[in-house]
Amino acid sequence: MHTTIVIPAVTDHVISREPLEIFSQDVVRGLTASPKYLESKYFYDATGDRLFQQIMQCQEYYLTNCEMEIMTEQAADIAAAITSRIKAPFDLIELGPGDATKSIHLLEQLLKTGTDYTYYPIDISANVISSLEKELPEKLPGLQLHGLNGDYFDMLQQAAALSRRPKALLLMGANIGNFTPVAARKFCRQLRSCMQPGDLLLIGFDLKKHPQIILNAYNDAAGITRAFNMNLLTRINRELQADFDLDAFEHYPVYDPGAGSCKSYLVSLADQEVHIGHADVTIQFQQYETLYMEISQKYSLEETEELALQTGFRPDGCFKDTKGWFADCVWKA
Repeated sequence: MHTTIVIPAVTDHVISREPLEIFSQDVVRGLTASPKYLESKYFYDATGDRLFQQIMQCQEYYLTNCEMEIMTEQAADIAAAITSRIKAPFDLIELGPGDATKSIHLLEQLLKTGTDYTYYPIDISANVISSLEKELPEKLPGLQLHGLNGDYFDMLQQAAALSRRPKALLLMGANIGNFTPVAARKFCRQLRSCMQPGDLLLIGFDLKKHPQIILNAYNDAAGITRAFNMNLLTRINRELQADFDLDAFEHYPVYDPGAGSCKSYLVSLADQEVHIGHADVTIQFQQYETLYMEISQKYSLEETEELALQTGFRPDGCFKDTKGWFADCVWKA
């Protein structure tokens, strides 16, 4: 019998700031489920955030460089694709911008061509928004910027209330891959419900490629991805007074090239008990029992088009890196 679990996914890499009680409840819920899981949004404490920055610099982790190539080499074409499909003035809204190192090339190109637009970065992290509001206008004189700090969908509603202009949304970094295909459809439909007919979405996808290349990206030789996964156990030990023995678990990524699902697990190496002091709960692990950590979904170009059509969009162009490993796709609502 196959057991299916749906894990709440994250859509951007930010430090998690949920209250301790919610963190505790989510951890206990996941560890008492069958099969066991932990929510990947909790990877991003201060240490986890630093480790993820290191992962993005790993030789095996190709995603960042592929999309950066697209944005640096094809910014003029992407800008033209946007301005030919929606009339200025418009709002350019980025979901989970991070430090905007990729999108800055598009912002700069639009300014160069004299396009009248306002940039609305949306992020759950107040630090991200305050940094962008301070630094981007210095780098891009003339940029109209209005940061929005909060949940994506709440902030999209706020952006709609602030301005009735047409919208172009950016969802980069293959963040859609943090969802299972079913959850991705739900997310895209919800995104579409926040948009008007004719609005645009530029959405990044990690494309299917040789399975070993994908697996290596989540199992780097330096062991940084392993440390990233293990850090969540360290965080639970620290914040929830737990006693996970990190040496009693092994990081195990697996890639299914048919389904396009790259999943990360921790495997219990022995029969063991873990105590969660904050919740006064004891968790039993059997030898070789798995603890599901996260998914990174890969797509073919045909599957990206199917996802668009299933969720209220029309696929309307695609920008790929020279290797054909990554795609930023233009969808029209």
